[in-house]
Amino acid sequence: MTQLTEAGQGPAQRMFAADRASRGLGMELLRAGDGSAAVRMPVTARMVNGHGVAHGGFLFTLADTAFACACNSRGPVTVAAGADVVFTAPAHEGDVLLAVAEERARFGRSGVYDVTVRREADGLVIAEFRGRSRTVGERGADGRGAPAGRDAS
Repeated sequence: MTQLTEAGQGPAQRMFAADRASRGLGMELLRAGDGSAAVRMPVTARMVNGHGVAHGGFLFTLADTAFACACNSRGPVTVAAGADVVFTAPAHEGDVLLAVAEERARFGRSGVYDVTVRREADGLVIAEFRGRSRTVGERGADGRGAPAGRDAS
């Protein structure tokens, strides 16, 4: 489910639209809302390391982007407080990867999210990621977050 506003975009969609890093890597936000998100990314020649497989940093970035979209899907500006990743299988140039993030728990201003990265063609699990989030404030008119409890202007 995608959370939408009158403008037709929810908070995660607006955040992703401004995310030049993720979009520059060819990522596509497929859905975001209610604490979940799905992001797709093709593995390009520039993402392959010296062993001929996708560099782990790009896999982490894909999972981190899905995590960010999931934890920002409800509106308040939320950032990563920490994350861990386990690489389970290699990805190769030409693979299309799908990262699906799901909220596991929210408590106070904190949250826990799990992200599974799969190869889209056959569903092989490439990585498992766990992210910890922290809500820091509301989004101001300039698109930046203000500390919780403070005016965004």
